[in-house]
Amino acid sequence: MKNKTSLIIGDILAMAIVTYIGFITHGEGGLSYLSRMAAVFFPLVIGWFLIAPWFGLFTLSIVSDLKMLWRPILAVIFAAPMALVLRGLFLNAPVLPIFAVVFASTSAFGLVIWRAVYLFFVNRK
Repeated sequence: MKNKTSLIIGDILAMAIVTYIGFITHGEGGLSYLSRMAAVFFPLVIGWFLIAPWFGLFTLSIVSDLKMLWRPILAVIFAAPMALVLRGLFLNAPVLPIFAVVFASTSAFGLVIWRAVYLFFVNRK
């Protein structure tokens, strides 16, 4: 499991799950909300994959070190606002600061959980 492909697939799944949970908490989990989910999910994926490499989040020596588990949090702090600006441009809608805070924190939480699971499987002997 120690490869970049696992990290990429896991990151995408973590972001998809967090996005879906966010919509469910607002009672918007049905298929009719799929386009709205996509308007949040795809900009986040774009922002994440533009920012994450700058923090070494696909460098196996970094992602295999428990002391580096703070890096996804910092990367999301930059990726989430970028994603919301992209979303705002796509939808011609304002970016609400409270949404940016909640979006960044929940995305960071989901990605750190996934990266911790990855770390557990990589480092077990």
